[in-house]
Amino acid sequence: MVTEVLLVLAGHSSSLFPTGNTVHPSFEPLLHPGEQQCLESIGLIASRYRKIKNASSILSRSSSRYVCALASTLNQILKKDYEALVVETEDKDWKPGPLIDMLTLRSSTGIHRIANIMSRLSLAVQRVWKAQLASLLIHGSVSDTDPIVSEEYAFLDGCVPSCVSAQSKSSISYVGKAIGKVKTARWRAQFPQNLAANHARQLDAVPVEDQYAFDRVIAEIRTNVSEWLWMNVLTIRDVETSVDSLANYFLIRNGEFSLSLIREIERLKISRLTSRTGPSIMIREQDLNLSLLRASLGTTAQYDPLLSCLRFQLPSGPVRPLLPSLSDPRILAQSIGGNTTVETTFNDIVLGTALNLLYTVEWPLDMFLQPTDLQVYGTLFAFLSSLRKTHTRMHTCWAALSNAQRARRRWTGLGEGGTREDLAARQALLRCGWGLVREMNWFLDNLLSYVMTDVIDSEFKRLKKQLSPEGESRAQNSEGIGGPATDTPDPKTLGTIEPGTESTTVLATTNLDFTTLQNIHSTYLERLLTGCLLTNPMLTATLRSVFELCEQLVAQVERWGGDVLPALLSEGSLAGGADGIGKMVRERSFVVSEIDETFHSLLDTFYEQLTQSTSQQAIPGRADVSKSGFLNSTMHNVSMYAPGTRTKDGRRSDKIWEMRRHIERLLLRLDFNELFSRPRDTKGGEDIDILRVLKSDSL
Repeated sequence: MVTEVLLVLAGHSSSLFPTGNTVHPSFEPLLHPGEQQCLESIGLIASRYRKIKNASSILSRSSSRYVCALASTLNQILKKDYEALVVETEDKDWKPGPLIDMLTLRSSTGIHRIANIMSRLSLAVQRVWKAQLASLLIHGSVSDTDPIVSEEYAFLDGCVPSCVSAQSKSSISYVGKAIGKVKTARWRAQFPQNLAANHARQLDAVPVEDQYAFDRVIAEIRTNVSEWLWMNVLTIRDVETSVDSLANYFLIRNGEFSLSLIREIERLKISRLTSRTGPSIMIREQDLNLSLLRASLGTTAQYDPLLSCLRFQLPSGPVRPLLPSLSDPRILAQSIGGNTTVETTFNDIVLGTALNLLYTVEWPLDMFLQPTDLQVYGTLFAFLSSLRKTHTRMHTCWAALSNAQRARRRWTGLGEGGTREDLAARQALLRCGWGLVREMNWFLDNLLSYVMTDVIDSEFKRLKKQLSPEGESRAQNSEGIGGPATDTPDPKTLGTIEPGTESTTVLATTNLDFTTLQNIHSTYLERLLTGCLLTNPMLTATLRSVFELCEQLVAQVERWGGDVLPALLSEGSLAGGADGIGKMVRERSFVVSEIDETFHSLLDTFYEQLTQSTSQQAIPGRADVSKSGFLNSTMHNVSMYAPGTRTKDGRRSDKIWEMRRHIERLLLRLDFNELFSRPRDTKGGEDIDILRVLKSDSL
């Protein structure tokens, strides 16, 4: 009837109004008096429109130019205002979701005749909606006219009745996307026709308004599609291979390749810095991608076919290589102060400018790996590669100091050389430089060991155990190696670990679909981010400052020729100043002592922040990887309790303490000799015995 009324308003004749604007007598018993009055008002409007339209048509043939102008303008007004309003009203027809809801609600009346009519109307609309739904679930196709889902298989607004549960909506989108991608990719195995016909019969037999029966059918279809996908499209072996590859390259579990890559990038920077002219002084993405191939030579990644999925991206385009900065060390210590959240990134430490490592995901792995997951892997790679690069640079600095010391001993014997006036100053400078490099190496050693052993290795083994019962043996065999796993478990089952325990025994098996797998993988990434301290903005800011300070010391030593002490025959190295100390010795002593003071200040701050993070209150709920702040490096402090630490009833599970033990292991590594936890007397320079103080207070 709505369409009929719109046609009447557009000027067409209808049996609804046989004469003028009077409703046909046969319709009067079916209409409410108010509805009849509304229809007659609409008929009056349509009648007046037809009269004006006919009059303007007659006037347009007049011999008077003035009358023709009047008729033309009148037609324009009717077309622009009235007819456009009718078309706009027709475009605002009811969407299928609210229409089904309204008809279902009207069919709940106690008047049998009206309930029967409304029920028949509702079922008719539901059949049309189920036809589009069947096209989506059986063939994975989206209708060109009046679609109910978008090209990404997400339901459009107003296209889902309220009787369809959220779980069914998610399952419909999942199945439609899976079947559609299999069909589009022209996969060698297509969904079986007999199973598709069975699904079509099940959908046709159940009404949409019967929520429980409809949910049961949709759940059964999802289970069947998931099992077929695991058997024919994306098997658990493919998933494990991709997880191994991402761990080897993004989590730098392939140690020899990651070290070789850092050396290749450093060699590339040096070659561009020493080049004098020409376009070769710029570093481009193809140069970095070539470094990936060169770094794989002689390593286990050389024959890995998944290496071709890696590529570097320079967000700012080709860049010139930059020398390490020699900024004021005090600025680094001040940058972590205050209550404001500092934006911290690590992707510019390896090259000196923003550098992202990307992973090309092709069908069918894109059903498992989401873009947000790859962004998290990129964030982890930026941090881990920065740590490894800084650690390598500090080892190079230690070797340079050792070589310079051995060369000096050939000429100076057991002393440091120089005059009697500056002998003590040269000795103090050398001891301070050696001690600073030693402590920096000690901190980076402990941090790297904690991240790679206590966090990455443990969480990676946990993930492999959750993927399959045989995951533990494969994780041990493939540890640090880029090759794929050799064993293939049952592709339809997933091993589950009992929450809150450290047991590695598989207690149950459940049907596995991509949503469950993605949830497990998302939790794995969340735990990695938390364990690597990347969810605490204060800790990341402190670590960034430590990395920059270590880089600054290494760059300073390189500019000094690989030694903190100036050469005896260089100008300004011997005594000549007012205090009998050489000018260069005084300058270098000031620089080294300032870096030493800033470094110890950062260490104290880091230990204090790390200790406070273990006592923070848990944040209710669970973090969403796709919406977390770490993707844009403005991370909120969700502490160590965020990822998957609550049971369904809202209580904190024992996994809280598993994450807390990660932090405690790092605290034990840093404070094994009670360097931080024992209070120090800053005035006297001696440690205070805390037990003696407590004993005296108690007395």
